[in-house]
Amino acid sequence: MSEQETAVSAEEHLRSLKTERRRRGILIGIGIAIIVGLTILPLYWMLRTSLTFPTAISRYPRSILPPVWTVGNFMRVLGLVSPAEAVALGGTGQALGFVHALRNSLIVTATITATQVFFSACAAYAFARLRFPFRDSLFSLYVGALMIPLIVTVIPNFALIRQLGWLNTYRGIVAPFFFMTPLAVFFMRQFFVSINRELEESAYLDGAGRLTAAFRIVFPISKPALMTCAIIVATTTWNEYLWMLIVGRDRAVRVLTVALGIFRQQTPQGAPDWGGLMAGTMLATVPIAIVFLLLGKHVVNSIGHTGFR
Repeated sequence: MSEQETAVSAEEHLRSLKTERRRRGILIGIGIAIIVGLTILPLYWMLRTSLTFPTAISRYPRSILPPVWTVGNFMRVLGLVSPAEAVALGGTGQALGFVHALRNSLIVTATITATQVFFSACAAYAFARLRFPFRDSLFSLYVGALMIPLIVTVIPNFALIRQLGWLNTYRGIVAPFFFMTPLAVFFMRQFFVSINRELEESAYLDGAGRLTAAFRIVFPISKPALMTCAIIVATTTWNEYLWMLIVGRDRAVRVLTVALGIFRQQTPQGAPDWGGLMAGTMLATVPIAIVFLLLGKHVVNSIGHTGFR
């Protein structure tokens, strides 16, 4: 084969490789677009339903856009209209108590997130840096709790909270989640292990103690991992329903997830008030979405340090 034929063959081979890569890129792009579409579709349909006049929801079930636009569903959910006006807007007249439930959710989520991240970080630092008997065995046993379904602990926790007289109180809602969880401890320990010990050793030479090194050196440089843990805990707590329902059903401590569930069951006849329910759900996603927008960048920054690759 001549040099010219060899060059032509190599050029054709290179062209075929580029074509194959282009096809592969197109297929990957189509796959990603499908996945993103399937993810966004429920959110879009929730928004479409919340902006539709209640009587038109069942009348035009296949309409892509809201057939009859209205913001009355949001006004009803926020309590900006009277029960009579709510009925005129196509609702049932039932009150969701959104503002009160939102306040309860913020209190519970903020309390659990702050305490759980703090205590989990302290426990993870102990497992990563301190040396004590059976440390690794205890950590393995503790992490093994990840395999226990949460539903298994609901009954004993409920029995304990009832005996303490903490039903329908913030204490009863927060108590099982107050200190730490195996996932948070495991996540933080993986990050602490990756931190160079020389930073702490240099602090010890300058006269710093263990607590000083932890709170002034290790924890500040672990901000990405702490923020990631906070996002995970806050999201999990915000979306928690079962425990909040059985312990905090009373309106005084009722959180958003429970309030939305009860609102769905308040329809005296026919189908639930889907317009009001979807409007309330849309508003309930706003706080956690803000958390993701503000702290989401820290998730990417901390993944490479925790062993999740």
